Parts: sequence; structure tokens; C-alpha cells
Amino acid sequence: MAGRGQPRVLTVVLAGGEGKRLMPLTADRAKPAVPFGGIYRLVDFALSNVVNSGYAKIIVLTQYKSHSLDRHVSQAWRMASPLGHYVAPVPAQQRRGKSWYTGSADAIYQSFNAITDERPEVVVVVGADHVYRMDFSDMVAQHLDTGAECTVAAIRQPIDTADQFGVMEVAEDGRRIRAFREKPTDPRGLPDAPQEIYASMGNYVFSTEALMEAVRSDARDDSAHDMGGDIVPAFVARGTAHAYDFADTTVPGASDRDRGYWRDVGTIDSYFDAHLDLTSVVPVFNLYNYDWPINTNHGPYPPAKFVHADGERAGGATNSIVSPGVVVSGGHVDNSVLSPGVFVHSYSTVRDCVLLDGVDVGRHCELERVIVDKGVRIPAGMRLGVDREEDLSRGLQVSESGITVVGKGHVFDAS
Repeated sequence: MAGRGQPRVLTVVLAGGEGKRLMPLTADRAKPAVPFGGIYRLVDFALSNVVNSGYAKIIVLTQYKSHSLDRHVSQAWRMASPLGHYVAPVPAQQRRGKSWYTGSADAIYQSFNAITDERPEVVVVVGADHVYRMDFSDMVAQHLDTGAECTVAAIRQPIDTADQFGVMEVAEDGRRIRAFREKPTDPRGLPDAPQEIYASMGNYVFSTEALMEAVRSDARDDSAHDMGGDIVPAFVARGTAHAYDFADTTVPGASDRDRGYWRDVGTIDSYFDAHLDLTSVVPVFNLYNYDWPINTNHGPYPPAKFVHADGERAGGATNSIVSPGVVVSGGHVDNSVLSPGVFVHSYSTVRDCVLLDGVDVGRHCELERVIVDKGVRIPAGMRLGVDREEDLSRGLQVSESGITVVGKGHVFDAS
């Protein structure tokens, strides 16, 4: 939202990710559309951060299996159009030829019309599949103050994790990026913290004309057409790329425990771990920060309900997130996240689990360290997550750390 002294800002959300490492959760949906935290989709975190930062002109570039993502954005993110505010899904349209997006930079190149129509001074480019809170207006302010053409959001990580990230090496001022290297095995520490590195968060601020020139030039090159792999290094080579330290962001309502939280939920294990970050008594990531809300639309569900209190047949939940529409009927749930419409029947136990919308857990079931996708019906007496070989014999996926995943549409043999 441009006001007196404020730049005109357009936000581009890169939401075309395929998310192969999150299979089977991405078998039927794009990664940004994967449910998270009970009532949310992953894309809600990026969109909430942008809108809370005061930027309400947003295009969401989609491509891979985008139907559920487009529908969610259209339903959950209706903005005040008379004020010129919008969140608009923009699918791949083959505007520059007969090919789909070949990379994140190509997605922007093929969407130049959305940028030129809006005529922004600054373009904020964010990924759509991370869990965090961030005030992008702080990053935009630094970008303008330094005169950079490209500013990259950086999170401090231990130097021994450098081979997992795109890493920025900065000058003595701690801002100007001297080198941008992908997963280096010989990283250099930060000037003020030799045992830390700056890892790219996949969020950027660009001066509009510089971005368009760089993306247009990249389109002529034989490259991967990737924002992190090709566009940022081009600005680094020109000496006009700066780093923004995520630790500098100030988010209203943040606690000491969850300040600076950021998770890339790109694998089943990281997706599971990020859910458990929500369930502790003092959450590692606090969904109850009403000063910087994570917005969404979770449908017309009634309140959650817990029934029966008869000896072993007692409905209850501890250290868990329980969404609207959930019924826990004579079963027990512990340290788990239950999405809308989940039903847990009598005498069943659910421990350390993530159950997505509409999952039905029959009587006398035992679930431990399990992710169950939407609408799956688990027959009475079923054990999941207890015996790895038993789960594999049912055709289920088991992650490296032992998380059993039941994909959408899976039908169990009740025998």
C-alpha cells in the first residue's frame, strides 16, 4: 500500500513448487497447498507475512497441480478491490512461447505484464512453502536506504550446515554480498560471527527496473532460470546485492521463544517436526500471536467436541492442536495436530501424529508418529507407526526417521 513517502510495492509469490520430497502429500496438490497446522495451507504463512507488512497487491504464480491452491487463494484471500488491493493467482499462460515455467526467474519473465500493469517501484519476491513470521517492510526500508538493486533475506545458521543452503558471503559491512554459493563445503563465516553463515531464505526485494533487466537478460541465456541460482549471482557480480539479516526483523507480539523461527518444510521429516513445534506448552512457533495473525479460511466447521468419560472410554486430548469440526469420542490424543473434521473413535490412541481433514480413526486403533492425508478411513483395530515392516507391507511410505505416511485416497484392507 503506497502512501506518502512509501514506495509502490508489488509482491510476487512463487507458488509453482512441485514438492517431490513431500510425496505422497504432493501427489495431488502443489507444495504451497499442503495443509499445515490444522487449519492452514503452507501458502498462508507467506501471504499473511506480506499482508501484515502492509503490502496488499499480490500475484501468486502457480503451475504444478494448482487447482486446490488456486481455489484456496481465491476463497481465503479476498481483498478490498475498491481500494485496489488483491491477491491474484496467476497460472502459467505461455505468454513467451509454447513452454511452461522453466524456473522461478522464467515464471517472473513470463508474468512481466502483471508487473508493468502495476508499475511498482519495488518488487518483493517470496517463496510459498516456509513457516515463519517476517515484516517485509523492514527489509524494503533497508533496500531503499542502501541503494541496493537486490536484497536477499538471510538467516543465520551454524557454519557446519552450510552444505544444506544457498550461502551468502558478505563484506566487512555485513551487508554487501561478495559471493553467493550453493551448498558450499568450504564456507566462510560471517564477519561478526565466524561460526555462522548467512543462508538464503528464498525471499528477495528488487528495484523493479533492475529486476526486469536481469530477468530479461537471463531469458536469453542458457541457464536454469532460477532466482537463487542465476538472478542473485548476476546482481552479486555487479556489486549491487545486499543481505538482510532475518534477526533484524521485528514482529509485533513475538515471544523470546519463537522470535526468529523459520522452517523449510521440504521433507516429510521436517514437515512432521514443524508440526510438533506447535504442540508444546510454550510453542516453539506460536500460532496464538494475534498481533501478527496467520490468516486463512477453514470452512463452516462447528466447534471441536470431546465425548464420553467412562473408564478407558474417555475422550480427551493433551498437548495437542484440535481444529474446528473435530470429534474425539472416547479416544485419547496426545502431542498431535488434528485438522478440521477428524473423528477419533472409542478406545483409540493417537500419539505424535498429524491427521489432515476428515480422517476417521476407527475403534481400538493405535497410531504413533503417523501423518494421514485427507479423508482416509482407518479401520477398527489398525496399528500404524508401531511396526515399520507392518506399515511397509501395507504399501505405506516410511520416512528416514520412521514417520509413516498414509497418502490421500489410501484404502486399507480391513481384514
